[in-house]
Amino acid sequence: MKNIHCPSPDHAAIMDTSELRETFMLEGLLEPGGCNLRHWEVDRTVVGFAVPQAAALKLEAPYEVIAADFFCERREVGIINLGGAGSITTDGETRTLDKCDTLYVGRGTREVAMESADAADPAVFYIVSYPAHADYPTALATKEDANRVELGSKEAANERVIYQQIHQGGIRSCQLVMGFTELAVGSVWNTFPPHTHVRRSEVYNYFDIPGDNLVMHFMGPAQGTRNLVVRDHQPVLSPPWSIHSGAGSSNYKFVWAMGGENQEFTDMDGIPLGELR
Repeated sequence: MKNIHCPSPDHAAIMDTSELRETFMLEGLLEPGGCNLRHWEVDRTVVGFAVPQAAALKLEAPYEVIAADFFCERREVGIINLGGAGSITTDGETRTLDKCDTLYVGRGTREVAMESADAADPAVFYIVSYPAHADYPTALATKEDANRVELGSKEAANERVIYQQIHQGGIRSCQLVMGFTELAVGSVWNTFPPHTHVRRSEVYNYFDIPGDNLVMHFMGPAQGTRNLVVRDHQPVLSPPWSIHSGAGSSNYKFVWAMGGENQEFTDMDGIPLGELR
């Protein structure tokens, strides 16, 4: 599991495109039949994908990074299925996940095994994990179970629905907050006007970007924004000092996941559009 360091805002300001992508984007993690994870030092975040085919894939604990006997010894995990039907077995209990269903795996779970129902149409399990200092039960939230928050408008090209799954009003966790956002046809802007939240970091994973379309993801401080060209299943790491916003060449979806000091979804510092540079 490769370890990724986070630069300061001043360092990020002088990075070229390849350096920005190497530091803030996770590329090449989607491997059929494989489980690939990365560790980001901000809030000790683990992010990755598991795409099981003929055999189940287990969530293993790389000792050199987390120094644990099993992955969830001191961690909690959110796993959302972004592909075909699949299932996850945790300590002998199996739960089925359709597309956009999310499983919260609590601290102390010794075994996590992920399977696809059909190897020809495999599940795509997107994984986000943070350290946990309390025990909460493993629980499943389907797309239908999620708390729906409708935002934006057609006029502003940002009509969207936020699906909150792991949050204070739904599946409880130690610090992980997770769900996904779906943009309406004709809308392209997400999280706009932008904001920061200094008490937690965030990871975006854009998905269901059709064909050759892409998302222009904006990051950096409000007074010195940068951009990343993002395609399907390329997670973006967002430190507390950075905005995280985007506009696509088509509508799309993205998974958002946060960890840090505060679980309040509305704990954010909005940035007036006149201050953006």
